[in-house]
Amino acid sequence: MASIRMIRPLLGPAKASLALRPYRHYSSASTFSYENILVTAPKPGVGLSMETPTAALPDLVRQLTCQCLPVTLNRPKALNALSTALFRELNDALRQLDDDKSTGAIVLTGSEKAFAAGADIKEMKDLTFSEAFNMNFITSWSSTIPGVRTPLIAAVNGHALGGGCELALMADIIYCSSTATFGQPEIKLGIIPGAGGSQRLTRAIGKGKAMELILTGKNFSGVQAVQWGVAAQVFDTSEACLQGAIDTASRIAGMSAVAVKAAKEVVNKSQDLPLRDGLEYERKVFHGLFGSKDQKIGMAAFTEKKMPEWSHE
Repeated sequence: MASIRMIRPLLGPAKASLALRPYRHYSSASTFSYENILVTAPKPGVGLSMETPTAALPDLVRQLTCQCLPVTLNRPKALNALSTALFRELNDALRQLDDDKSTGAIVLTGSEKAFAAGADIKEMKDLTFSEAFNMNFITSWSSTIPGVRTPLIAAVNGHALGGGCELALMADIIYCSSTATFGQPEIKLGIIPGAGGSQRLTRAIGKGKAMELILTGKNFSGVQAVQWGVAAQVFDTSEACLQGAIDTASRIAGMSAVAVKAAKEVVNKSQDLPLRDGLEYERKVFHGLFGSKDQKIGMAAFTEKKMPEWSHE
């Protein structure tokens, strides 16, 4: 059964006063009461191995500051093989996190062995063309994440192959360990990438290299992923990779949510628009931010040489 695990990070020293507020306990009607998802209260080290039942742990009251939230794919026996059931839960969780004003950034990760080793072949091996076409198979795998406005960082360790590579490519930022393995090996199964691999990988590394990888099914390493522009940083260990992603997510979550969403939007538009149109779009969004409270707060704090206290408005 597909599952996802989510953990809230420890509040930093600056937020100690907020941690004294009352807890709100989960109920069966909680927004995160999934059959295959565990949501835990903050704990030191932001561990990803909790097995305590969800109902036994309190949720934090909504905070005045934004948080970063790690989301962990958790199908260890299947090396986190992707399925429609998993994406149904992942998409729902991401939608709710994106709608939650206390979420400033999201980290998506897997295990040390596999971020996601590919699609669950058992789910698709017997499909006919008409069945796949009529049900629009695999569309749900890539329809939600591009619309998530909260920054999403993929922390990739182990295998990220096929659908796993495509899932990582949907993230805004990819961090990986040196032992990570990326690839689009679908050609070896008599098919092609179906969740964006041929499009996003080509945009990331260029037609020639992408064509070679997709036509041969060759893998590439975490080190190559950084060299080719697929990933932003590479780390020596899986622990360092995840911590690096959480650190960056926390830093993003400490910025103005309005400015962060605007920045993500204009960077993504650069992938869709010609340069002249992109520059015009950027300028309009830039002008629009002068109508936000946080622009006034940020510039006033700069001139007064103090840290801004964002309103996220």
